[in-house]
Amino acid sequence: MRVVRGRATDIEEDRAVTEHLVTDAAETGVPAVRVWTPHRQVAFGRRDAREPGYEGARAAAQDHGYPPHERETGGRAVAYTGNTVAFTRVEPIEELRTGIEERYDEVVSLVRAALADCGVDAERGEPPDSFCPGAHSLSADGKLCGIAQRVGGEVARVGGILVVRDHAAVAPVLASVYDALGVPFDPATVGSVARARGVSPDAVDPEAVARTLEHHLVGNATTTVEHLD
Repeated sequence: MRVVRGRATDIEEDRAVTEHLVTDAAETGVPAVRVWTPHRQVAFGRRDAREPGYEGARAAAQDHGYPPHERETGGRAVAYTGNTVAFTRVEPIEELRTGIEERYDEVVSLVRAALADCGVDAERGEPPDSFCPGAHSLSADGKLCGIAQRVGGEVARVGGILVVRDHAAVAPVLASVYDALGVPFDPATVGSVARARGVSPDAVDPEAVARTLEHHLVGNATTTVEHLD
């Protein structure tokens, strides 16, 4: 299994790294895992881009100091502070129409196990009016993690976002963005690993959380590790 750590020099190059993992997995048949902390940004989903308030939402993100970008996966807007952990697991598949729920269940279980190792007892599900609402989420004193999946080109890509310590920073940004989009959102539903543990944000190391999550996503596979920074 190919493991990539770190982030590229800017947002566009960083996204290209992940897209290359997908292409490479399809061509070589070698699965890949990437767990990292993306650059500060608000990443909008395709549904957001169709909303009448989309341009206003992009302006709201920019006003908070979060560059707006559009991602290819579905779902609603998410905010990365620079300490927020993102993850993706890419694997070649033979049948595009089967295994979707099984992959979701597996990754939810793996993320939950990683959170347990970080001192958080997370449950599947999310509070009403959470950010990027979806059926495959984990919560503990607020939503911590949302998971999405994309299948195509003989590859399944399952990934998501994990809020480590910046719930207080994320909430007002998303409140402005979701208000512009006309999407219900309760800022109090934003959780984090730090909030769930009841500790200071500075007491939780995003890199340590990332490596714990990486360990669970990789499992017992033999790995080749590449470092971007």
